[in-house]
Amino acid sequence: MYQLLCPSLFVDSVHDIQLESLQRRNIQGLILDLDNTILIWDENEFAPEILSWLQNVHLQGFKVVLVSNNHRTRVEKMAGILQIPFIHRALKPTKSGFYQAMKIMDLPAEQIAVVGDQLFTDILGGNRMGFFTILVKSLSSKEFIGTRLTRQLEKVAVKILKAKGLLK
Repeated sequence: MYQLLCPSLFVDSVHDIQLESLQRRNIQGLILDLDNTILIWDENEFAPEILSWLQNVHLQGFKVVLVSNNHRTRVEKMAGILQIPFIHRALKPTKSGFYQAMKIMDLPAEQIAVVGDQLFTDILGGNRMGFFTILVKSLSSKEFIGTRLTRQLEKVAVKILKAKGLLK
């Protein structure tokens, strides 16, 4: 059970993800969460550093799909700015949104990494699909009320994972 909550990699931000290391693992596609992973929740402008990082992701040849539990209007607008495909109301951690992204990229599970800021949506869902999972620290403490509640459970889960030596 704990293994499903354990990310393959834990970094401070997307900037700390070594793209060359992912390529050595034969990762060719990235599924990106939106809110508090690459964009502060409820904001509508990407930080220039994020846009630069995403440009580098594309230059390195990665396929990218935005997968979010947020509503269509927001996700479509942000994906349009980034000019990448998207899945809205993905119902993470269920497999459906991840499966759709996998089909869009036309890659097998072992060639995909999920990048997100939540254990119970991004990491759990990605691990259930057999993806390489990357947990990043949340960009902001400003969040949807439901997410704030889940964060309390996440803190307990992180303590347990660290105590078991599964998370550093």
